[in-house]
Amino acid sequence: MTSRAITLAFLGAAIICGVTYFNDSVLYQTMFVGNHMPMSVFGGLLPLVLVVNPLLRRLFPGTRLSWLRPFSAKELFVLLALVLPACSIPYSSMMRLLPRALMLPHHYAKTDSSWKLPGEDPNTLIPATTLLPKRMLADPDYDDGNALLAFVQGSQTSPGAAHIRFRDVPWPAWRDALGLWLPMFILLWLALTGLALVFHKQWADNEHLPYPVVQFAKSLMPDANGAVNAMFRSKLFWIAFGVVFVIHINNYLYVYNSEYLLEFKRTISFGPLARLFPTFMRGGGWNLLHLRLYFTVIAIAFLVPSDVSLSIGVGPYIFTYISGLLAHYGLPVNAGPELSPRIHHGMVLGGYIGLFCVMFYTGRHYYLNALRQALLLGGRRREVTSGSIWGVRLFLVAFTAMVINLVVLGLDWQLAVLYTGILIILFVVLGRIIAETGAFHLSPHVYPCVLIVAFMGEQALGLTALGILFFLTTVFILDPRECFMPFMVNSLELASQGGVKHGRLLPIVGAVMLVGLCIAVPLTLYFSYDRGVNWRDGFASSSVPRYAVSGVLAARTRLLAQDTLTQANSVRGFDRLALMKPNRGFVVAFSMTFAGVLLFTVCRLRFANWPLHPVLFCLWPRYAGYMLATSFLLGGLMKVLVARYGGAKSVQRLRPFMFGMIAADMLAGLVIIISGFVYYWLTGMPPKNYWVLPG
Repeated sequence: MTSRAITLAFLGAAIICGVTYFNDSVLYQTMFVGNHMPMSVFGGLLPLVLVVNPLLRRLFPGTRLSWLRPFSAKELFVLLALVLPACSIPYSSMMRLLPRALMLPHHYAKTDSSWKLPGEDPNTLIPATTLLPKRMLADPDYDDGNALLAFVQGSQTSPGAAHIRFRDVPWPAWRDALGLWLPMFILLWLALTGLALVFHKQWADNEHLPYPVVQFAKSLMPDANGAVNAMFRSKLFWIAFGVVFVIHINNYLYVYNSEYLLEFKRTISFGPLARLFPTFMRGGGWNLLHLRLYFTVIAIAFLVPSDVSLSIGVGPYIFTYISGLLAHYGLPVNAGPELSPRIHHGMVLGGYIGLFCVMFYTGRHYYLNALRQALLLGGRRREVTSGSIWGVRLFLVAFTAMVINLVVLGLDWQLAVLYTGILIILFVVLGRIIAETGAFHLSPHVYPCVLIVAFMGEQALGLTALGILFFLTTVFILDPRECFMPFMVNSLELASQGGVKHGRLLPIVGAVMLVGLCIAVPLTLYFSYDRGVNWRDGFASSSVPRYAVSGVLAARTRLLAQDTLTQANSVRGFDRLALMKPNRGFVVAFSMTFAGVLLFTVCRLRFANWPLHPVLFCLWPRYAGYMLATSFLLGGLMKVLVARYGGAKSVQRLRPFMFGMIAADMLAGLVIIISGFVYYWLTGMPPKNYWVLPG
């Protein structure tokens, strides 16, 4: 690792954490990170290898100054590996939700009459936010209530000033809440990093997972002397790159000049066919009748095994048809609040837990051997790397510390262990999905609290436990499209490709993450108070702050109607088991999907031509599935046809074409983002929207 790569990594993380919120929430343009293949990172890789490196070779030939030498592949691998984990901080999976989840419940407690509860005095009402531990929320009353009011409406500026000063932000209102949540995030990241060290060895060396995102990065890397990769001498690469890049730039210009240009349509509507498929439409099939083409997704589908791409492609269609059948028989899969045990949630969580069980069983010898070595209980030392041993130890320490934090917060230790375990399992599966499938847009709506409530029942938990579980889910995993684990999984593989030991890499990753936190947290709060909450983002501003309290209020109403509220609030520890009452619909859906994963796994092992992968049960519902389905299906079918009529050599010859499409998407996205900033700087107006990848 060179000092140049490390310095640029800190600079890159600072830019990402400093710019993302402004780009996504103020300018509201193509997202700066947006998914687990951020265009702001991978889009910058192409200019480095095609422009910067040749200039350095020409201007400073044979120089002894390391900072003026062309970038080597090892340096760029290190740079990407250090920057990627920091992409989990600034927006969708953390700072987009965290401030609003901590402050806006107080706003709804003041404006929504249903959020009022009778106090000890029957003539007084108290806000429903009192159902949550006080430390979990920001202080709305600081500065005579201006901490809340200014967050909602924006702070008043000084006379003649266009923006507030940093000291105008009511920092003390956030001190206690951030003092709780930021260490919790750090502990979660540490636990996941420890597991990533263990799983990476098994996945990369023993199971040989493809890591498609890393494949793309590797295809662009220069040689040891900084010379361009042979990929750039392929005509197919440049044909694909040129066509896709021109399409995006043309479409972006069309947004501003629609009277002079023609748009290349990337969406094909089959809406008129809706009446022919009533069951499919009853299950929500309208989204799938609009076929969306994303070039990067098509290319990744071509790069991964055909059963993977076909499974991700057909999964949403199967899920929608099953949903329509159930709705026909009076069992709507989405009935109930977002954090309630819907049938839909059972159909997804069963897939995630099933895939984790299969994954663990496949590598059980390695994982258990690593655990024994970590606990000094013996085992075969030669089969386990020191990184895996220390990874297990790091996980155990961070997991224990996180459980202790939840116990201090108000959960029984049994629930704290259960919740933390489920949360980490779900994140591990998300990491597995990115390593095996390259499906970089992940938004599966997997909620640990739902799994616990569905199997135990509200009457076995009580309002305090329910509130904590709901709120933990809201903060940690409500929107995992930019979550930490998939970034960390790819980061470790990038380091391995660069020949860098993980033990040297991870302390610097931790430092980069801390720098990112120190930039993203204050800047997000500053922009929130300078401009007020972004109410245009209805999900983050209107829905997310309501989920936890609304879920507890609904449970309170049901428990009161059943005359079990007092009992539910008083039960503790293992006594909860006696009051368990699983949700039948959820459990059936969960069990069938869990069994489906096991069945598909056995069939893949027994039958060479089995066409589907069990990942189908993890990526078949909701927004991300709808967005990716058509492109994965198209890319998978292309690979099947090329392999059948051209053979394996033809598949290999087309790889540069696929890498060219990805490179064009990444660079076009970066160009559009930069153009949006220039447009805003010149005009003072937010740029118009154009999405290269799903928004």
